Amino acid sequence: MPYQYISLERCEGIAIIRLQRPEALNALNRQMIEELEQCFMELEADKKAGAIIITGEKHFAAGADINDMLEFSPEQARAFSFRHCFARIEAFPKPVLAAVSGFALGGGMELTLVCDWRIADKTARFGLPEINLGIFPGAGGTLRLPRLIGTARAKEMIFSGGTIKAEQALEYGLINQIAEDALAETIKTAQMLAGKPPIALKLAKQCISQAFDIDGVKAIEFESIAWASCFATRDQREGMQAFTEKRKPEFQGI
Repeated sequence: MPYQYISLERCEGIAIIRLQRPEALNALNRQMIEELEQCFMELEADKKAGAIIITGEKHFAAGADINDMLEFSPEQARAFSFRHCFARIEAFPKPVLAAVSGFALGGGMELTLVCDWRIADKTARFGLPEINLGIFPGAGGTLRLPRLIGTARAKEMIFSGGTIKAEQALEYGLINQIAEDALAETIKTAQMLAGKPPIALKLAKQCISQAFDIDGVKAIEFESIAWASCFATRDQREGMQAFTEKRKPEFQGI
């Protein structure tokens, strides 16, 4: 389907989604979020795309569009929340990577938090400035950020509303890597992940997510069942056979 505020490009086993509201520093409005959610629904059925990249034109995304929210009632604010779209991206069965340049603020930073892998260049700036607007992160940021960087640093970022540079984000564990060209490096990483066994990747991602949502005993049992189910796949046999034959495996997602 045609999109107004995002674009979708497929290349060499991956898909690249670009946020495209450059005149507003890619601030997230309701239509952009609806397009993003629709795009991920479309990609769920795309067997050729083994990994997804989200990036932006010049900037990643400088938060939500404040003009949309000025006169909201509590009910309207709850309806506007991006939580459903972000939850869909977080639960997406394939690896999702963020290539970050420029601003990743507010809802834009929360969007990076639902990605599995984050690569930034030295221009990247991360922050949750909502507190300076009389609100706080409302699209999962208060839950996901402490899990990623710890409670103390999450409180520091959320309470202060300040921004941090890429180097500090790497020190915090907020990003995986700093690269000279964030998108080029992310494409290389995405293509590497697209070459891994899709079923095992999907199950590994589910197990990692479950680790935060259920108690330890149940999480270990869930992992055990998911791990054992890999032995029903052709990919498991191919991977182990290739190892013993000292060749590169050819995974097919079956």
